[in-house]
Amino acid sequence: MTRCEIFRRLHHAPPTLLLPNCWDAASARIFEIAGFPAIATSSAAIAYALGYGDGQRLDVDAHFNAIANIVATVDVPVSVDLESGYANDPIGLAKNVRRLALLGVAGYNLEDSAKPGVLYSIGEQCARITAAKDAAPEVFLNARTDIFLEGIGDPSTALERSIERLEAYLNAGADGIFVPGISDAETMATIARRFPKRPLNVLAGPKTPTAAEMQGLGVARISVGSWPMRRTLGVLRDIARELRRDGTFNFTRDPVVSYDDANALFNR
Repeated sequence: MTRCEIFRRLHHAPPTLLLPNCWDAASARIFEIAGFPAIATSSAAIAYALGYGDGQRLDVDAHFNAIANIVATVDVPVSVDLESGYANDPIGLAKNVRRLALLGVAGYNLEDSAKPGVLYSIGEQCARITAAKDAAPEVFLNARTDIFLEGIGDPSTALERSIERLEAYLNAGADGIFVPGISDAETMATIARRFPKRPLNVLAGPKTPTAAEMQGLGVARISVGSWPMRRTLGVLRDIARELRRDGTFNFTRDPVVSYDDANALFNR
C-alpha cells in the first residue's frame, strides 16, 4: 500500500486522525517515534525555521527542499501545508502540485486566501482546486477556507459562507475540508453533519475541545499548526534569557534529549 493510500484510509476510520505539525527532519522524527501514523508540516513553522515570516513569504524552492528532507527522513505519510499554492493561476498551481507530488507527499492543504484578509472568489478557488486535483489525483487535497481564521466578513454569516465555500470546493474535487479558526463544539458539529462523508479537519488550540470530544462531534482530522514550533521557540527564549541574565545552565538538566538519543533519531 502506498503512503497516499495509507493516508487516505486514516481519514475514514476511528480514532480521529491526530496530525502533529513538524518543521524539520528532527521534529518529524520525534513525532514519528512517538507513534503517530502520519505527520503534517506547518508552513508557518517552516518559514520561521528558514528565516521568513508567515503568509506566502516563503521562498518556494527553500520550502520544497525542507519538505523533501522531511519526507525522506520518515517512513509515515506526510501531509504538507502548501499555503495558497504559491501561484494565483490554476496552471502555475498545478505545476507546483505536480512538483510536490514528486517529492512523495501523501496530502496537502490548499487555502483560499489570495492574501491576508482577502479570499479568492468561489469560482476562482474552484478552478484552482480542480487544476490541483487533476495534477496529482492520488494526493489528498485538503481544501481550507479562512473565513473564521481571518475574521472575514460579518461574523453572523461566517458559518453559512464557510459551508457554501466548502460545498463548492468538494464539488470541485477536494478530498477533505479544513476550517481553522473554529473552537466551539456547536460549529464543529454543524459542519461535520453537513458533510458526513467528507473528512473535516480542525485546528486545535487552547480553546478547542479534546481530541476525544471532537471525535464525538464528527471531526475526522485534527492538526496543531505552528503551536509545537512556537512552544519550542518559547523554551529556547527561556534558555537565552537564563544564559544572558543569570549566566547559569539549568536548561542542561532534564528534560533533554541525550546526545546518543539525538543521534539515534537518524540511525535508521
